[in-house]
Amino acid sequence: MQCPKCKKVMLLDGVLSENLAVKYCQECKGTWIPAKEYEAWQTDQIGKPQSEVPSGTLNVDFVLSPFDTKAALCPECQRYLSRAKVNLKTPFYVERCMQCRGIWCDYGEWEVLEQLGLHTTIEQLFSNEWQSRSRERQFFDQERQATIDKLGSELAASVFELADALAQHPNGDFGVAYLMRRVTANRQPPNAKT
Repeated sequence: MQCPKCKKVMLLDGVLSENLAVKYCQECKGTWIPAKEYEAWQTDQIGKPQSEVPSGTLNVDFVLSPFDTKAALCPECQRYLSRAKVNLKTPFYVERCMQCRGIWCDYGEWEVLEQLGLHTTIEQLFSNEWQSRSRERQFFDQERQATIDKLGSELAASVFELADALAQHPNGDFGVAYLMRRVTANRQPPNAKT
């Protein structure tokens, strides 16, 4: 079996955390996880905590592999590997063969998936639902950071706290409308008609 990224380099037998049998490349340090091995290992992980969509600003010590953007063929059945984006401060792609269900992780990606608690349910990364929630989370984090940048951290913290309180209150929309009127009224020029 040849490395899908280095092409002519043969994959060697190896083991990932908790006795997961894999194939790895000595050159690029990528890892091929055969579906049969992963599914058997996954069964042993039942009952262990799983992760939701991680925060887009989660600071994980991670150096992106130069092979992450390189398209690849499955080392088992030679079909193109599908890619699922993991949105972090340094985003990366996990690859999977949709035919034989094997998984390819470039160097360092498995360790990040472990840190995030996503390594036991990699298939969820390829679902439309997970990718949609990931994009929503990324947008939320970007919006939150923009609020901090515009208002400063102290005022932004007050806004976030108030937003949470209003979201919990049955008449929270009245509070939002009041704030909108007050903020826009204060922005009108002195001679503007109201």
